[in-house]
Amino acid sequence: MAAALGVLSATSHAAELLDRTVAQVNNAVVLESQLNALVDQVRRSAQDAGQPLPDDQRLRKQALERLILESLQLQLAERLGLRITDTQLEQALANIARGEGKNLEQLRAGVTASGQSWAGFREQVRNEILMSELARNQVRRRINISDQEVKQVVQMIREQGQSNARYRIGNILLPLPANPSSEQLRQANRQAELLLAELKQGADFRKLAIAHSAGPKALEGGDWGMMAMGEMPSLFSEAVRNHAKGDIIGPIRSGAGLHILTIFDMKGGKTQAVQALEVRARHILIKPSVILSEDKAQAMLEGFARSIRNGEANMAELAEQFSDDAGSAVNGGDLGWASPELYVSSFRDTVTRLQPGELSTPFRSEHGWHLVRLEDKRVLDATEQATEQRAYQLIFNRRFTEEVQTWLDELKDQAYIRIVDAQLSDGDS
Repeated sequence: MAAALGVLSATSHAAELLDRTVAQVNNAVVLESQLNALVDQVRRSAQDAGQPLPDDQRLRKQALERLILESLQLQLAERLGLRITDTQLEQALANIARGEGKNLEQLRAGVTASGQSWAGFREQVRNEILMSELARNQVRRRINISDQEVKQVVQMIREQGQSNARYRIGNILLPLPANPSSEQLRQANRQAELLLAELKQGADFRKLAIAHSAGPKALEGGDWGMMAMGEMPSLFSEAVRNHAKGDIIGPIRSGAGLHILTIFDMKGGKTQAVQALEVRARHILIKPSVILSEDKAQAMLEGFARSIRNGEANMAELAEQFSDDAGSAVNGGDLGWASPELYVSSFRDTVTRLQPGELSTPFRSEHGWHLVRLEDKRVLDATEQATEQRAYQLIFNRRFTEEVQTWLDELKDQAYIRIVDAQLSDGDS
């Protein structure tokens, strides 16, 4: 009996150690188990890619920084009442599987084979979608684009055409406050010089990024993935122009701090005529409410879809009568010609997959439940309207990436953060 109690006591103590608090973030906590899980995930990814990692303490510091930022975002989303429904999650998982050329069962098997639980993976995807929607809601209102800016980019597109060159950029960010002191600038420049010296001696860029970068892609080795020139933050696009694969660029100053960049890879490079895909879609939007549940809203649209396919109802008439999108309801749900990129991601992905005349199944976006039919699609040469839309989107994408980092910095500055483990702390907030 005593032995049994001893085993139970040891097990309980181990569980307490595993789940002890490593950081307090406002009224929430980051647990040791969360930190260990993320560190293990980064290690598995690095091992699969043959990527060296920094020492354990630096890796854990970066992982904790990621978890703190995620906690701040999820807390804000909860305060604002944002949530991701199970249906939205299932659609996202189906899209992930489709993007990897798999079905859901194959995706699940791959996740469990990697050592991660399916439930944990689902929760991770749910949180990523939630944080993405939160960022869009919070950041897009901060972006103002003038007609003059659009005209300048339109002129650039006309003169240069659209290059299909894509760059895989690496970024190490050494953070600085908005108004740094001369001592803070001196220290950041000194750190940049030391990192540049290591890189010139053949040090691995990704390993240094994981160890030292304060950028959003630090745990990915600073890797921003493949981007066209127009998709990058303006700082990146201006810096990498006329540089070759493997070049080390910087340090370059931005509002966030000092950046050291590299080009991991580049593809393409030919110039092509500017073309734009436009779609003409008709939709019915049903917004769930206290009175109308998620399930009832979905079932309502499923009934509409059956009636439309059986020829028992007219979609335009149903939209006029039932759609919660007042702007298009008066036109029978007709959204007119538009670039798919102007729609939210779930709507964009749906209309892009549909063929003219095809009716979708009901799907969820942040606006509510949609039933959409693609009326027609067309590819335009660089007409005035298409070029202006393209220019606006390029500017918006660049500004959005830059503003997200500023917004996250502000979110962190306004929070109460206490690192419990002294080995992981650079000072409390």
